[in-house]
Amino acid sequence: MTKTAHLTRMVQPEHECPFGLRARHMLEQAGYDIEEVILKTRAEVDAYEAELGVDTTPQMSIDGKHIGGSHALEQYLAEHAD
Repeated sequence: MTKTAHLTRMVQPEHECPFGLRARHMLEQAGYDIEEVILKTRAEVDAYEAELGVDTTPQMSIDGKHIGGSHALEQYLAEHAD
């Protein structure tokens, strides 16, 4: 069965969010196929955070369920390890 995660993270010319990289790595290590959305400007990040009602990126969803940021993902993966 394919496991799919949706990851939205920030990658700007002057900065690539280390928490987004960490989240991507955790998902890859856990065997997820990743649908990734890259936010390329501060305005895109701000609009995304406002729309979702969150204060940070990255944000992840697994099987349509919003998980949260990288720390929440780490906890989720620990609780749902195969």
